[in-house]
Amino acid sequence: MASNHSQKVEAIADHADADNDSSHVNAKSIVLSNEAKVEQANAHSLINPKKEITFTVGTNDIAEAAHQIADQKAAAAKAAEEQAAAEQAAAEQAAAEQVAAEKAQQEAQQAAQNAAAASAASAASASSSAATTASTETTTNKGTFKLSFYDPSVLGSGLGYGGVAANLSVFPKGTRLKITLSDGTVWYRTVNDTGSFAAGNPNQLDVAMPNSQIPSAGVLTATVEVVG
Repeated sequence: MASNHSQKVEAIADHADADNDSSHVNAKSIVLSNEAKVEQANAHSLINPKKEITFTVGTNDIAEAAHQIADQKAAAAKAAEEQAAAEQAAAEQAAAEQVAAEKAQQEAQQAAQNAAAASAASAASASSSAATTASTETTTNKGTFKLSFYDPSVLGSGLGYGGVAANLSVFPKGTRLKITLSDGTVWYRTVNDTGSFAAGNPNQLDVAMPNSQIPSAGVLTATVEVVG
C-alpha cells in the first residue's frame, strides 16, 4: 500500500503535461523509491525495536557504594575498638599476675627469713642451754682408763651405740660417763653392759661403736668422769 506522500507525488505526476513523458517517468520513479525506503524502514523497526530506557527506584549505585563504605568503616572501627579492649584486658591481667608474683616472692623471702631467724634463735637457745648445762654439770674424775671397742650389731645385741660395757662393781649399770680422749674429743656414754674382760681389768671400758668408726689404733686411753 502506497503512503499518502507517494499518492500525492503520483497525483502530481498524473496531472503533469501529457506531452512531457520524461517528467511523468521521473515522478513515478521517485514514488517507487520512496515507498521502498518506507517499507525498509518499517521492516527494520520490526526486526530491531527501539530499546526503552527504564529506571528502577532505589538502585542508585553511588548511594549504595556510599552505604557500603560507611558500613565497612563502622565495622573497622568496631574491630579496632574490640582489639584495643582485648589488649587493655591482657595488659591488666599481666600487671595483676606480675603483682601477684612479686607478692608471692616477697612472702617466700619473708618466710625464709622467718625460718632462718627461728632456726638461729633455736640454735642460740640450744647453745645457751648446753652452756648452762655444762656450767651446772658436776663430774667426779675416776682416773685414766683403757678403751677398747666393739660393735653390738655384730654380736647380735640390740643395745645400740650409746652405751659402754664396764666392771659393774666400779660403774653400776645406768652410770653416765664423760670420756675425754687425749686429743680433747669428748664422748658421753651410759653403762649398760659388762664383759668378761672386766673381771680381770676393772680399769677398762668397752665402748659400743660401729665397726666403720672404730679408731684404727684399736685401744686408746682416756680420762673418765662420772656425770651427776
